[in-house]
Amino acid sequence: MIGVALVGFGWWGQHIGRRLVTDTAFDLRGIVEPAAGLHDRIRALGVPVLVDYAAALADPAVQAVILTSPNDLHDVQIAQAVAAGKHVFCEKPLSLSAANARQSVEACRAAGLVLGIGHERRFEPAIIALRDLLDAGALGTVMHTEMAFSHDKLIGLGPDSWRTTKAFAPAAGMTQMGIHLTDLLIAFYGPVARLHAMTASRSLGWETGDVVTVQLQFRAGMTATLQAILHTPHFIRTHVFGSDMWVEIRNATHPDTPGGQATMECYRSIDDTTTTVFDWTDSVSANIAAFGAAIRGEAPYPYTDAELIHNIEVLDAIVRSADTGEAVTL
Repeated sequence: MIGVALVGFGWWGQHIGRRLVTDTAFDLRGIVEPAAGLHDRIRALGVPVLVDYAAALADPAVQAVILTSPNDLHDVQIAQAVAAGKHVFCEKPLSLSAANARQSVEACRAAGLVLGIGHERRFEPAIIALRDLLDAGALGTVMHTEMAFSHDKLIGLGPDSWRTTKAFAPAAGMTQMGIHLTDLLIAFYGPVARLHAMTASRSLGWETGDVVTVQLQFRAGMTATLQAILHTPHFIRTHVFGSDMWVEIRNATHPDTPGGQATMECYRSIDDTTTTVFDWTDSVSANIAAFGAAIRGEAPYPYTDAELIHNIEVLDAIVRSADTGEAVTL
């Protein structure tokens, strides 16, 4: 078993913690959480409360840390983990700065440590099936992609939450949901050449806004649009238009909630369509399992250094574009 410490026990940290305590590949040695009001929940899982991050890093039985801490802490916590010789799994976003993302990636690489990232949507069965079609050239020339990831899971947060501030969660829903979409687009098509982003504040009154929409063009030539809305019923959609076929995936599922299905329609003509239904699978656990396999040397972790860095370069560009109202060339 791989000894791990979980850092942060907020909304997403609780999801990760519940998975880790039943995962036979990992030994959850403790959870670092400064908020005393959450300590009873940690103890209810049968897991020790660690007084601080330094205590986790000092434990020789801890081989890896899993960061579900606020976005602005990721850079320094990764650097501290590398200095202590620990593998790191970092919830998205890897960083709020492209330069710092590069430093983190290069530090882990130089130290021979695995750097995992909380982009679990690559492990969804429907997304895997779509990527297989793209890799096989089944859609012909890819023309355009439309992506959406929106929900209302966070609407109860107040202005005192870091998730509602522009400094720690910029460009409305980008660090909550939109960055999952740019991760997929980069995995599908490679680097972004140019983008134009807009944000709006429609109903929540948050400093960061509650709507973001982005137009992108890739160096490979295809275009894409994405949207992330923080105040609407759950909606996930992926639609790729090719010269020979289009494919649409609609998710009646969410990565954190067991149950539901995703449907994938492949449309070649009005008389030639197929629909495939995929049951929910635990893509979050699948991602953590891939992290563990990489630590054990069983398989490479399925994200390249360039993809990890470029996704934060794209986030940087989206924030700049939304702030200035201008398109940004990468």
